[in-house]
Amino acid sequence: MAAPAFIPAAARRASFCAGTLPVSLPLSVPRAVATAAVGNVAPLADRPEASHSESGAACALSDAWLAHLAVTALIEEVQLTPKPALVDQRGSGAHRDLDLGIMLRSAHSLEPTFAALARAARRRAPSATLRAELAQIGRAGEQEMMQATGGSNAHRGAIWIVGLLVAGAAIHAADRTPPAVHAASAICALAAQIACFPDRFVAPADSHGERVRQRYQVGGARREAQDGFPHVIDIGLPALLAARARGVPEESARLDALLAIMASLDDTCLLHRAGLAGLRTGKNGARRVLELGGSSTEPGRLALTELDRALLQLNASPGGAADLLAATLFIDMLVCHSTSGSKASWNI
Repeated sequence: MAAPAFIPAAARRASFCAGTLPVSLPLSVPRAVATAAVGNVAPLADRPEASHSESGAACALSDAWLAHLAVTALIEEVQLTPKPALVDQRGSGAHRDLDLGIMLRSAHSLEPTFAALARAARRRAPSATLRAELAQIGRAGEQEMMQATGGSNAHRGAIWIVGLLVAGAAIHAADRTPPAVHAASAICALAAQIACFPDRFVAPADSHGERVRQRYQVGGARREAQDGFPHVIDIGLPALLAARARGVPEESARLDALLAIMASLDDTCLLHRAGLAGLRTGKNGARRVLELGGSSTEPGRLALTELDRALLQLNASPGGAADLLAATLFIDMLVCHSTSGSKASWNI
C-alpha cells in the first residue's frame, strides 16, 4: 500500500480554516495495526452503564459516553507512571501545587463540562457561533475545576485540547461508516475547523502560555488545534499503536507515546518554566530514551530516570505533552470503539 501523502501543517491549517476537510488526512498507521491494538475488550452490552437496547456505536458516541471517555483519558494520563517531572503515582514531579489527588478531582469535575461540549456540538457544523458557545462552556468548566482543586489550574490546557476533540467526535457521530483510522482523522479535522474561528467574547490574553508563544514564536495549544492535532494523529497515536504491535506492555507503550510527543513538541510549559534550556532538555532526553529502545528496555528506563532528574533540576514539566497524551488516549478509545464496538481496559 502506498504511503499516505504528508500534508504540511500550514497547508492543513489553511484547509481547516477555509472550512474544508482535506481529502488526504489519513492516520499513518495501517488499519491492521489499529485493529490489533484493541487488545482484550469487554462487550459494550456487558457493562452496566450500557443499555441493552443501545448499539455499541450509539452508546459510545452519546454525550455522556464521550464525556466519560474524556475523563477516563485524563485519569489514565495522570496515573501513568513513571512520567518525567509530571504528576504521577510517585508524587508531584515539578509541580508544587498539584498532586495525584488534586489531578483526579480535577478530571472528575470536568465530566459535566465535556458532556455539555458534546451536547452543544451535536448535529452542528463548525462555525463562529459554535466556537463562542464552546468557549463559554469551557470557561464555566474551568471555574468548576478551580473550585474542585482549591484553586489549582490542573487541566486548563486539557479543557481546550480534549474538549475540542469531544466536540469534533459529537459532530462526527452521525457518520459511522468510515474506517476507524479515517474517523480519527476526521474528528481531529472537525475540531481544527472549530479552533480556526476566533473566540469573539474572550478578553485579551496575558497568560503564561501567551507570553511564551510571543517570546519564543511557537504555536502552542491554539496552533496545535488549528493544525489538526498533528502531535496526536501523526505522532502520539502512531507511536502508541506501533509499540503495542511490537508487544510492548501497555504502560510502556503509553510512556513511549508521551516521549514521542515530547521529542517533537515545542512545549510551552517547558519554555515557561525553564526557557530554551528546558525545552532542549525535554526534547533531547525523550529522543534518547526512544533511541535506546523505549521505556520498556533497561537502557531506556535508565535514560528516562535521567530525563526525570534533569527536568526536576530545572523545575520544568512537559505539561503540554501530557495534555496531548490525554488527547491521544481519548482518540485511541474512539478508534477501539469504532473498530470493535467495545472499550479496551488497561487497568494501569
